[in-house]
Amino acid sequence: MKAAKSKRKPEPDKHYRERVYRIVRSIPRGRVMTYGQLAEILGEGYTPRTIGFVMHGSDDKTPWHRVINAQGGCSTGRLVLPADKQQRMLAAEGVEFNERGRCDLQRYLWIPRERKTRSKSSPKK
Repeated sequence: MKAAKSKRKPEPDKHYRERVYRIVRSIPRGRVMTYGQLAEILGEGYTPRTIGFVMHGSDDKTPWHRVINAQGGCSTGRLVLPADKQQRMLAAEGVEFNERGRCDLQRYLWIPRERKTRSKSSPKK
């Protein structure tokens, strides 16, 4: 007889905000990541909107302005800051925007290197 599958939901990640901030803090000056890119890295259960909410609550140590939308534009227009603040901060780092307020993601998108984990069975060098 087969064992019944558990219908319990996985435990929520209590440290997801810090996981987001850690990645964002590693984005180099003059480079950007998208909300969707971060959600994909974090895995199932994360959406670009979730990342946006997390970024809205970031501290001063986190370069929140380096996270943009999938079209290469800033999504801070509805927040209580000058509508162009994020774009000005990125421009000060060398990110160029076109007349539609979008940067070239092929040029500025940062893709972090995958962390290589050593399995216990791999030989030591």
